[in-house]
Amino acid sequence: MRRRSSLTAEKDSDPELKQRPGRAAAHPATRGRQGPGEEPGMGKRPFRRLGLLGKIKRMMMVLLFVYVSIPFIIKLFPSIQAKLVFLNFVRMPYFIDLKRPLDQGLNHTQNLYLEPEAGQKIGVWHTVPAQMWRDAQGKDGDWYRSAFSSAHPVILYLHGNAGTRGGDHRVQLYKVLSSLGYHVVTFDYRGWGDSDGSPSERGMTSDALFVYDWLRQRMEKTLPLYIWGHSLGTGVATNLVRRLSERGSPPDALILESPFTNIREEAKSHPFSMVYRFLPGFDWFFLDSITANNIRFANDENVDHISCPVLILHAEDDGVVPFHLGKKLYSLASRSSSLSGHKVQFVAFPAALAFRHKFIYRSPELPNILSDFLGAAHPAVA
Repeated sequence: MRRRSSLTAEKDSDPELKQRPGRAAAHPATRGRQGPGEEPGMGKRPFRRLGLLGKIKRMMMVLLFVYVSIPFIIKLFPSIQAKLVFLNFVRMPYFIDLKRPLDQGLNHTQNLYLEPEAGQKIGVWHTVPAQMWRDAQGKDGDWYRSAFSSAHPVILYLHGNAGTRGGDHRVQLYKVLSSLGYHVVTFDYRGWGDSDGSPSERGMTSDALFVYDWLRQRMEKTLPLYIWGHSLGTGVATNLVRRLSERGSPPDALILESPFTNIREEAKSHPFSMVYRFLPGFDWFFLDSITANNIRFANDENVDHISCPVLILHAEDDGVVPFHLGKKLYSLASRSSSLSGHKVQFVAFPAALAFRHKFIYRSPELPNILSDFLGAAHPAVA
């Protein structure tokens, strides 16, 4: 007994032989006997879960703050809304040289610059009919100007927002129209592409009027000149044709591709507005901000002051400008007193064709549609 007690005393007195705190917790055999407060990991798991929930909650609060803030920011700074309407800062495709239409497959196109106002230039492309492409190789500006005297009609194309005159779907349409025997003249409004200035509805319309008059001065008076507007360009087109009609010199026809009634109705129907469309005060926050920038593009009003044939093209699956807006504009145009006696036609493209907002040029029926509407065979098939 004495010997055992002395051995026990030696163990107790030897600091190296004493059990160190936490050693039992590290041993697998003793892990199951630890109390809830002795294992650090057991107490932290609930807190980790709460931390994840906290992060999600914090993120949702940030998104809610951003969602609520955007309408107030736009109301305080209405110029932001103007940028969203024009999207002229979105230049697609990127890294193309607008001075070289040849790079986009337009080997019978001239790039030039005009000055609607002193010291302000706009970039213009003139694509001659495909039948003239061989003659166009290596030719200078004088040859292209003289080409307007050929027996081919001219289409002035007014593009929509975003991108430039070199946008792919636009280039593909130029090729189609050129193959049908038309001269195609298009340009970037002030503030778009490599054109000078800042965008505005008034400036866009002024640029279009300048180019139209420039064309009329160079064309044979007997040759037809048509105006084709797409999307936001339909607003420019009806503004232009209204002014031409009021001065007694309307174009030979107006073609509206994917048009809307007015910019307020289009903004309300646009996919971007979906998350705010049912917000109380939507009109006050967003639509009134557009009006504050003097942006109207009132196609529905303009058709009451237009006096030339009107053709409307719209795809049923258009996700940018809803089909019902094009249909509504046609209904208004067909009842317009100023269009009485002029041909007004609406052509719908079924959703199954998947032409959406900017691929109507793919329609194999487009040549026949244009030929029937304009009342004459195309020069290419005459």
